[in-house]
Amino acid sequence: MMSYATPIEIPRPPVLMVGTGLAPRLGRWAREQGIARTLVVSDAFNAARVAQLDLPGEVTVFGEVKPEPDVPNLEKALALAEQAKPELVVGFGGGSAMDLAKLVAVLPGSGQMIHDVVGPDKVAGRRVKLAQLPTTAGTGSEGGIRALVTDPATQNKLAVQSLHMLADIAIIDPELTMTVPPAVTAATGVDAMAHCVEAFTSKKAHPLIDLYALEGIRLVGRFLKRAVADGHDAEARAGLAIASLYGGYCLGPVNTTAGHAVAYPLGTRHHIPHGLACALIFPHTLAFNAPAMPEKTALVLEALGLPPSADVAAVRDVTHRFCADLGVEMKLSALGVPEADLESMATEAHAIRRLLDNNPRDISRDEILAMYRTAF
Repeated sequence: MMSYATPIEIPRPPVLMVGTGLAPRLGRWAREQGIARTLVVSDAFNAARVAQLDLPGEVTVFGEVKPEPDVPNLEKALALAEQAKPELVVGFGGGSAMDLAKLVAVLPGSGQMIHDVVGPDKVAGRRVKLAQLPTTAGTGSEGGIRALVTDPATQNKLAVQSLHMLADIAIIDPELTMTVPPAVTAATGVDAMAHCVEAFTSKKAHPLIDLYALEGIRLVGRFLKRAVADGHDAEARAGLAIASLYGGYCLGPVNTTAGHAVAYPLGTRHHIPHGLACALIFPHTLAFNAPAMPEKTALVLEALGLPPSADVAAVRDVTHRFCADLGVEMKLSALGVPEADLESMATEAHAIRRLLDNNPRDISRDEILAMYRTAF
């Protein structure tokens, strides 16, 4: 745990707009910047509604972002960027699109490849403008300086961190999230909450970040069920969008812990969407950490509107029910994960030291395997 006196920095986009109907403001901003060529990095669904951004000049769209983007997916986007030579790169979609947009903004023309920049502060610089517009409320990537892609050779996430990947402008328009289906709304909402919870209970937890973390958890507890029930509930969508942003603030200076480490192999090996993987794992890691963080664990449950407790079984049961009641599939077997893969997954998860070293309680490979078996 950090003290109030521990130095901390929270990078934020210089221009941050939050509110319903703001998406077209990107076009106005781009005109003010004199932008003539833009590359939008998006998934297929959002590629079809790029016109909503009202962008000026020549607009090229890379609309092939995968749910769990890998190096070949990134290389395809980079090749298009080399052709389009954009002055502005826009991430328009969920965390996958925004993460690829960050890398597309910094790598072309730099002489660097993805493996050259893995880790903190290795990116040489950025020559183009970068804008981020989230269309889900989960990752908070619009406000952060990290990007993740999967290396198919190792089945591991490559994590890049650099202030050069901070957006010049981020526009959070909750209206863009109203088309998100209930199941995806639930999973991405729990992902946003997991960012907050893991930062709140981390060894690196900081009082300044705790403020964002606890409020992000409260917002999810208050609004996620409403948004799942009614996707056009404007207040609920806005509350979740802000919760996701707060989760993004948590990722920068503190980052996640065991929850994300244990969830990652579900995405890299079995292509389970990241939010769903985090939701399925969330009850197990929160319960595991409860003995090391009893007071904060009770505060997490209280913020979610659940009975406060630090009892391992009680924590697991109430949070499992919270996720299941949202319609989240909570069994690995139902998601097509073969039982024979659990051993390899546990080995891979245990090797993700950049996250596990933040965990408030040391966790062994066998304890991770036990979580997978319980969740199976």
